[in-house]
Amino acid sequence: MDDLFPSPKPGAGGGGSVFLFLSLYLLILAFFILLVSISTLEKVKSKAVLDSLNSTFSTILPSGSSVTVFNAEEEEINAGELFQQEITDIFTSAIEVAKIEIVHPGRLMRVRIPSDSLFFSGKSKIRDSRFPFLDRIVAALSNRPAGGRYDMEFVIGAEYVDGRSLPIAGTLEILRAGVFARDMMARGAPTDSISIGLKPGDPAEVVIWFYVRPLNEPRLKFNEDNFGKVLGKVMEPAKEVSKTPAPNPAPAGRAH
Repeated sequence: MDDLFPSPKPGAGGGGSVFLFLSLYLLILAFFILLVSISTLEKVKSKAVLDSLNSTFSTILPSGSSVTVFNAEEEEINAGELFQQEITDIFTSAIEVAKIEIVHPGRLMRVRIPSDSLFFSGKSKIRDSRFPFLDRIVAALSNRPAGGRYDMEFVIGAEYVDGRSLPIAGTLEILRAGVFARDMMARGAPTDSISIGLKPGDPAEVVIWFYVRPLNEPRLKFNEDNFGKVLGKVMEPAKEVSKTPAPNPAPAGRAH
């Protein structure tokens, strides 16, 4: 060792290399500390990675080792969190969003958007530039996990008729809701995942609820304290809706 690192002779200045190496080591350490300090932890992705590692290596662990077991409900919640992240990415990258709320992680989320960001102003026609956006939502809804499903409720604000009840036909809000449902189904959205309705409120705002539910849960249930008005027969042309009497509200707010 003395041959490799000879003691510096007085006045030779060779000992400076030791301090140079030490400085480099400290600089690298500071660099990695900086990386850790500015990094962020994505819990959903981290949990997915841990689940995958546990399932992959559980068969080769020693018999005395313990493995964390995730039950079906936890896996469903994890899939729901990934779904919520996907929906968040779709809305924030493609459309003007007023507010996105995770009401229940992995189970329920709510998105508020201006009506005119989806439809042409004063019309029931969806903007052509929003069709790729709708296709992405359809793809997300169709990517159901095993034993579960993703549901969407489209609720648009409407004013009371004569201050007493919500309209039953012929208004711009009803036409918009029907057009939205028909376009989503025409693009391949699961028919049992789409529900539309009205709620007392500002017609300029649309509230969209996204659910993660067990596959055997039979009906959709409107939120907003269950005062949404169901719009039945969304697949019929709008002119036929105005000629027929209002359908009886479907149980628990499911669109037909």
